[in-house]
Amino acid sequence: MLAGAGSGKTSVITRKIAWLIQQCGYRAQHVTAVTFTNKAAREMKERISSLLPRDDSRGLTVCTFHHLGLKIIQREAHAVGRKSGFTIFDDQDSKALLKELLLDHSDAAADITDLAQQQISHWKNQCQHPETLIGKAESPQEARIVELYRRYEQALTSYNAVDFDDLITLPVQLLENNEQVRQRWQGKIRYLLVDEYQDTNTSQYRLVQLLVGDRGKLSVVGDDDQSIYSWRGANPENLVQLESDFKGLKVIKLEQNYRSTNRILRAANALIEHNPHIYDKQLWSEKGLGDAIEVIQVANEEAETELIANQIIEQKLLRAARFKQFAVLVRSNHQSKLLELKFQAKQIPYHLTGGTSFFARSEIKDIMCYLRVLVNPDDDAAFLRIVNVPRRKIGISTLETLGQYANQRNASLFSVINEIGLQQALPAASFDRLKRLSDWFSGLQRQIDNGFARQAIDEMLDDIDYLGWLHQNSSSTVVAERRMENIHFLINSIAKELRKPVDDSQPEADATEETASLENVIKKLLLRDLLDQQSEEQADDKVQVMTLHAAKGLEFPHVFIMGFEEQILPHRNSVDEANIEEERRLAYVGITRAQQTLALTCARTRKQFGETLQCQISRFLEELPSDDLHKRGFNDADDGVANKAKGAQTLESLRGLFD
Repeated sequence: MLAGAGSGKTSVITRKIAWLIQQCGYRAQHVTAVTFTNKAAREMKERISSLLPRDDSRGLTVCTFHHLGLKIIQREAHAVGRKSGFTIFDDQDSKALLKELLLDHSDAAADITDLAQQQISHWKNQCQHPETLIGKAESPQEARIVELYRRYEQALTSYNAVDFDDLITLPVQLLENNEQVRQRWQGKIRYLLVDEYQDTNTSQYRLVQLLVGDRGKLSVVGDDDQSIYSWRGANPENLVQLESDFKGLKVIKLEQNYRSTNRILRAANALIEHNPHIYDKQLWSEKGLGDAIEVIQVANEEAETELIANQIIEQKLLRAARFKQFAVLVRSNHQSKLLELKFQAKQIPYHLTGGTSFFARSEIKDIMCYLRVLVNPDDDAAFLRIVNVPRRKIGISTLETLGQYANQRNASLFSVINEIGLQQALPAASFDRLKRLSDWFSGLQRQIDNGFARQAIDEMLDDIDYLGWLHQNSSSTVVAERRMENIHFLINSIAKELRKPVDDSQPEADATEETASLENVIKKLLLRDLLDQQSEEQADDKVQVMTLHAAKGLEFPHVFIMGFEEQILPHRNSVDEANIEEERRLAYVGITRAQQTLALTCARTRKQFGETLQCQISRFLEELPSDDLHKRGFNDADDGVANKAKGAQTLESLRGLFD
């Protein structure tokens, strides 16, 4: 189904699932629906639960691509060279491993690590494995990255770990090369439904092909006009490729929009018509014509944020709206800094999507991993993160040998360090370094077992000289001190939790007495972080500030798009790379987030790197239908008259609220 913005894609998928189960005789455990975000999957599950009795939906799989891949790896771990309980490396874990493999800790190595991580991810998403790339490098640097890719894959296997991209690429490799496994999963997934299909990359497309096979039991929903993730490997041409790979598929267009007014849709249609299309579609709505789209030019970025803040306050009063009904969309995160200051000054509550969680900070992850090992020595992921933080000269070959030995023993990395078999497999110096680390942890664990957790934590920080490590690895002394303050905040929070009573009937302990176990406190903190992340998605009464990329899939009654200018939207990098079509799709996504009102703002000048630069309005503005626009600020004389008239109208409206 080719489904335009706001045309009910999720509803189509959920109703088709209900139809397959209730009318076509499919059992729920043989139906799988995949999408791209956990939030979308949760929403889909909720809608299905309202359409089907609980017994009918039992066993139904609704998840992300990566969660489906994880299920396959968990079931087939041995076949992909892993044992049960394998570790999933996040972005920082992968970067740390690549840095270790480089054996180079200069400033230049950091740049190579970032480049290698991006390139390896790209190769994995394109289903290109190290052995297929050897001898094909186009430069010495690319040859170095190919070799790094090969060693990186070896290390992941030795550590019994996978990275995020492996959650797709490993199932693809397995299903391609193992017919028995492929038939088993095709028998389990007898009907597959895919949401947001335009966002699939090569490996995800291949996974769909392998799971569906020749049966063609497949439904996909997507919109090529909303493909805005090419930088992540998304390929909108996958929608077109379906027709040749699955001959029986039919193309159904969903063009009625249930979200926006027709002025907004006419603008979106006119804009996206400037992109080439395989399938044409025209969005329409039964919601009426609606208000004209406001296009406002102001003097500078300060005036822009002032205007947006005042408009939100004004519209909130006039429309009896709530703050959460307003969204401000930006092309890049840096645009929001001045807006935040303005909102704070005017006491406008807001939520900035994409802020860094406290527990996602590198220094907090390091210390939390130390604590995780202290309370659970079998936590391989935590152990691998901190084994060389700070550096202990425990090299990559030592860790690979440790990983291989632990795999053979079917045990955790930490638990086999003192075994004679490992001692025989390692050089004496390497074994001694591991043993010293193990003995040190054991000493701290004894203190914790004896009720002195806070003292053990303080001793741990002193012993590893983490502050010194921060000074070596931070851009400045100020940054290092600030990061250490975060750690002190964490440790003080843990100490406070340790003194809390086990139940409400007990008084809180004094500053030296501990009543809670460190293990329970660490679990509680990790759970709190997960809950905090979930609470960010809840609908508090705050103005939503986010990038255009983050806004995809969302909708708001009132939308502002900041910086409708050349070099911002379209972004200067896309202009340089001649990638205007994706920038146009990004603007299309922003416009179609609006339900009732839409305002596009631009400035005559902006400050950048201490200079005041002249701005040019976005080329996309010229592609919008002029009859649906209400422009302000483009003519100073006329604008003054218009502002006075608007001010008088606002005052009159406010008086009416109290009459």
